[in-house]
Formats: sequence, structure tokens, C-alpha cells
Amino acid sequence: MSTTIVTDSTAYLPEGFAERHGIRVVPLHVVVDGRSKLDGVDFGPARLAEALGEHRRLTTSRPTPGELAEVYRSVLAGGADAIVSVHLSRELSGTWEAARLAAEEVDPTRIRVVDSRSTGMGLGFAALAACAAGDDGARAEEAAVAAAARTKMFFCVETLDHLRRGGRIGAAAALVGTALAVKPILHVDDGRIVPLEKVRTMSRAIGRLVDLAAEAAGSGPVGLAVHHLAAPERAAELATRLDERVPGSTGCLISEVGAVIGAHTGPGVLGVVVLPGGVS
Repeated sequence: MSTTIVTDSTAYLPEGFAERHGIRVVPLHVVVDGRSKLDGVDFGPARLAEALGEHRRLTTSRPTPGELAEVYRSVLAGGADAIVSVHLSRELSGTWEAARLAAEEVDPTRIRVVDSRSTGMGLGFAALAACAAGDDGARAEEAAVAAAARTKMFFCVETLDHLRRGGRIGAAAALVGTALAVKPILHVDDGRIVPLEKVRTMSRAIGRLVDLAAEAAGSGPVGLAVHHLAAPERAAELATRLDERVPGSTGCLISEVGAVIGAHTGPGVLGVVVLPGGVS
């Protein structure tokens, strides 16, 4: 048997990871001033930061069931016996639902759809864990679900306005953060983005991200990833501090987020994803 792992573009795997592990990545859609683009294909982080800086009108949407069905058919026609399709939280996007509909249309007996209850490398680690489980589809699905359940994600943003406008956080929480001129620290809790703490400066926010990640990591092996948008120096600093602080780290991955996540967080976002036990 052979099993192929499919995920979506919000996994933001570091460059080359998808190809190295044979993961098929389905892009989400980005609409800029009425023109549709594909996340990570013809619209990447640099163009996103530019568009946000110019206050362009930007929205995002899921891949259609038809687009996912086309990928599934291609994978099965290429010789795969099974597919495990791992996607960002259904609380944040309709991608999981589109994947479920596509699987039912193509072959529900051979396609398993997993809700990672996360995004970014919270999703990416789940997809990599499915790959590491081998060619048995059931084991790959179980590995993805188990990795997703262990993963913690923390991030800070310059402002909550982007999350509020995108409907990813309540207006009341966004108003409090803006009124106090703080740097909000948020986390992903059961698939939803939830405020966690407030600090006064980005320097303190980075320190808290390190503390939270170290606490979540424990003392054993751990997978670590840092995300950012248009903040490479801060991301490198954060990754270095994590490697120094977390004894089980074998090297922190750094990946810039693309349009679908970046549009809702804004430039300057910093995130940490922690997978206790690592990808096994």
C-alpha cells in the first residue's frame, strides 16, 4: 500500500519540505481588489505585506470541493492506495468541509480527512507526522490526529484590527487591545484564536513567547517552529532564544506566513508552534 498526504497552503511548511516528504499542497484563494490569486503560488508574503501597507482590499476563501476533488483524483490515478488530507481548523475556514465533500465525491473509502484544529506549523507538524507514520492510511490518520492534539501555538500581533476585521476574534476583545495600546498574545484553543495575555512592548511579547513555548515543550524531544510576516530579524531572534531555552530542541524551523494567515494578523506577527515529543 501507499498513502499520500495532502494539506493546504496555510501549513506554511518551510521551503522544500512538501517536496521532500511528498506532500501535496492545495492553495487557498486570496482576492485582492477583486482579483483572485492563489496563496503561496502567485501571491506570497512579500506581495501581501505590500498590499497591506497600501491598504488594498483583501479577502480570503477556501479551495472549492471541485479543486480538492481534482487533486484527490490525480493522486489516486498516480498510484496512491489511500489519501490522508489534513487541513486547518474548521473553526477558522471552510477548507475542512470542502475536503470532506470532495472525499465523499471521489472515494470516501480511500480518503481520510483530518481537522488539525490549528493552522501554520500546527497543521504542518500534523501533516509531517502523518508522513512519518508510513504507508498505512489508518496509522497516518491516527498520527496526524495525535500530533494535532499535542501541538500548542502562541503568537503576538502588532494590532488586533486585522483579526477583528476578518471575524477571527470578537470586536470587544479587539477594542480592549487597541484601547490599551498593548501587544496582545494569543493562542489557538480547540481550533479557535483566543486572547491569552497582554504586554506593553514587542520585546516583552517575545520574552513571553519564549516562556510559554518552554513551558509547553517540557524537557523531552520537541518540534519547534517560528512564524512571522515581514519580521525576519525578530523571527531569527525568537528562534535563537528558543533553541537556547528549550533543551529538547534539535533546531527551530522558521517560516514566513502567507496571505491567508497574514491577512488576518497583519505585518509584524510572530508565532511559535510547539510539538512535545516531536514528529515521530
